[in-house]
Amino acid sequence: MRVVIVTESFPPDVNGVAHCALQTARHLVRRGHAPLVIAPAVADPAADADAPCAVVRVPSLPLPGYPQVRVALPSRRVAAAIAAHRADLVHLAGPFVLGVRGMTAAARLGIPAVAVYQTDLAGYARTYVGAGGGTAWRRLRAVHGAADRTLAPSSAALRDLETHGIGRVRLWGRGVDTARFRPELRDPALRRALAPDGELLVGYVGRLAPEKRVDLLAGVCALPGVRVVVVGDGPSGPALRAALPGARFLGRRTGADLARTFASLDVFAHTGPYETFCQTVQEAMASGVPVVAPAAGGPLDLVDHGRTGLLVPPGDPDLLRGAVAALAAAPGLRAALGRAGRAAVEGRTWKALGDELIGHYREVLHERTAVAA
Repeated sequence: MRVVIVTESFPPDVNGVAHCALQTARHLVRRGHAPLVIAPAVADPAADADAPCAVVRVPSLPLPGYPQVRVALPSRRVAAAIAAHRADLVHLAGPFVLGVRGMTAAARLGIPAVAVYQTDLAGYARTYVGAGGGTAWRRLRAVHGAADRTLAPSSAALRDLETHGIGRVRLWGRGVDTARFRPELRDPALRRALAPDGELLVGYVGRLAPEKRVDLLAGVCALPGVRVVVVGDGPSGPALRAALPGARFLGRRTGADLARTFASLDVFAHTGPYETFCQTVQEAMASGVPVVAPAAGGPLDLVDHGRTGLLVPPGDPDLLRGAVAALAAAPGLRAALGRAGRAAVEGRTWKALGDELIGHYREVLHERTAVAA
């Protein structure tokens, strides 16, 4: 199968869209398929040296106020690359800007398209400009409505899509690398460096941006015997350093270093209310770390409250602080939640989820063939 992955983001970017697109390309290659990636250009000309397949980069500009995010510019390269690859199917990863051009090209060429919904753009619009949710949904309806199938990462995301008039939606989650993220990587030396007085380590991992609401951890920082650790970077970094006194900011960590950091935490606390999935929750669970997360979006599918973690109302700093305090006082509960979380994700490998995705591709191709006949 010849597949073109048109993605709004790709490594070296670090975010859910980029990671999922990379894992999809890797799995397609392993299964003997022929993927091609189309993504916004990045500053590093050697960025694609380790990519699993060819990557076509489209001219892009950094997003004003958030230079870590690049937005593709209009380009004829998208249609030309899809045609030159002789694609059987186009995979649109988090389509919004570049994905719209990918959908237009696929329609013009008569190629079926699968659109993967990954970002709550309406929620982001409300966060950044206080409005614009309706405009975001109109754009999403335009691209997803034209796709042969839309894949939602969680039950909450699926309901949102259907509520806003988007049809042909199926559920497709995300895999997690359970060999990389595992409890055995807990590192006593790292823990001593981060918590020299033996404090309970409560960690957040992710982008430092307004929609992530990392500021809600201020109350957790005030808990006695607790040290907050923040992993990631983004435009909110300077403000958060002032808002979270005593927290340790480790910057961006990847690979084995990230896995060791996850496993060395005592509690993982996620704060963002706009997660369509929330991969870091899965990575914490795979690491055997109990999770506290908002009862909204993707975490509703991932966290079984009281068994694999704790869910709290989104945006409530007092209840977030209370949940962390309860876990701090109950080492036996922390251990039980960590073990159950690890067990819950052991079957959610990228291999299993990648095969499920290929199944969606085949169904779409079969449906197109049946209609043509």
